[in-house]
Amino acid sequence: MRTAQRRQKSYADHRRRDLEFSVGDHVFVRVAPMNGVMRFGKKGKLAPRFIGPFEILNRVGALAYRVALPPNLDGVHNFFHVSMLRKYVLNPSHVLSIEPLQLSPIMKYEERPIRILDRQERRLRNKSIPMIKVRWQNHSDEEATWEAEADIRTRYPELLGMS
Repeated sequence: MRTAQRRQKSYADHRRRDLEFSVGDHVFVRVAPMNGVMRFGKKGKLAPRFIGPFEILNRVGALAYRVALPPNLDGVHNFFHVSMLRKYVLNPSHVLSIEPLQLSPIMKYEERPIRILDRQERRLRNKSIPMIKVRWQNHSDEEATWEAEADIRTRYPELLGMS
């Protein structure tokens, strides 16, 4: 049993990377969609989301950092574990468009569709499925997704009433 544990630990240690940031580095902070709300048909581990970049103000303990958050996130505690952070590599040609994101105090948000961009029918062997291209809140037109019209009709009936 001990040999198997040692082997599993060696696999885990090989894949783990130790992250360490210094004061002044920029990082992305992880947020998650609200419970029960599906984002692009995926939930849980498949739909992680990072916001930022934010500057690290100082290190607090071995694995925690204090991050400079904007005023619209003043309800969020500004100390984060290293597992909630991703390093941002500064690139002068990288232009960031900061869109206001409504977060709850527990760093979660809800995705809402804004409008329908296009319609089409997907043909299968025996039936056709009406699909609509939906633009989501906090996303650009390039990030719009094709969704089944029946799903959107049940989850967001007000959206189909507008088009």
